[in-house]
Parts: sequence; structure tokens; C-alpha cells
Amino acid sequence: MDASTSLSADLGERLLGLGAQVTTAESCTGGGIAEAITRIAGSSAWFEAGYVTYSNAQKTAQLQVSPELFEQVGAVSREVVEAMARGAQWHSRARFAVAVSGVAGPGGGSVDKPVGTVWLAWADGTQVFSRREQFAGDRDAVRRQTVVCALQGLLHLATGEKPFPG
Repeated sequence: MDASTSLSADLGERLLGLGAQVTTAESCTGGGIAEAITRIAGSSAWFEAGYVTYSNAQKTAQLQVSPELFEQVGAVSREVVEAMARGAQWHSRARFAVAVSGVAGPGGGSVDKPVGTVWLAWADGTQVFSRREQFAGDRDAVRRQTVVCALQGLLHLATGEKPFPG
């Protein structure tokens, strides 16, 4: 069993115990987090919805991310992933949400946001936590690492911890 499947199974057990659900808002992973979650039999009991909002227009249309944020800080930013997480949570009945936006490559990077830059945000209904990661490797490696990181953060949050303690 790979890491994302194992983490999804653990997350599912935890969410079932809490009677809670999760939702995802994804850009650079293109639904990879939702795919990992729905690999688990019975995930319909704890997975509410998955939003794949690759374009900025869809981030606005589906998740109510302010278009001004894209102009001010860009799609790959703390502000945008936090807004994505809040929007996904608002549109669903899920207690927990995760959102990701990044530069998976091979192109699209900049000096400030090189290939491998990913912002992640986790929401629990009262707080939103976010973190910037710099992943190494090709496009597939960046996406896989993002999925695992997102699931690890959700599991921490569902156990009452910050997504990345310390």
C-alpha cells in the first residue's frame, strides 16, 4: 500500500470515529487528493466533495476566491489556498477541508515561485492553517508529494493537532 492510500485509510477511520467529513479544493494536483481518498472503500461516509479548480476563473466561480487576490498575490499563495479551503468548506457540509495550489512544472516557475512551490491550507471550521512547501523532482513527483503532504495535514487536524505541529 502506498503512502497516500495508507494515509487515506487512516484519515477515514479517524473521520468515521468523529462522525465528520472532508472536502478538497485542488489545483496543481488535479483531483489527486480526492482520488487517493476515494480509493478507500466506504469513503462515501466521510468524503463530501472534491473541487478541481485549475483555472483562476473556476477558483472564483466554484469557491468564491476573490479575483483581486490573483492580481495582488497570484494563484500560488497563502491567501488563495486559504480562500479555497474556506470556499470548499462553505459549499459543503464537511468539517475539514484541504486546498492546494502550486507550480508542478516543468514550466511556469519564477524566481519567487520556482517549480515545486506549493501552498497548502487546511481548515477545521474555526481556523485555517497554511504552509508553503518546496518539493523536488519532476511534475509527477511534485504532485505525489503534494497529495501525501495534504493527507498528512488532514490526519493531524482530524486528531486535534495543527496540520504540522512544531
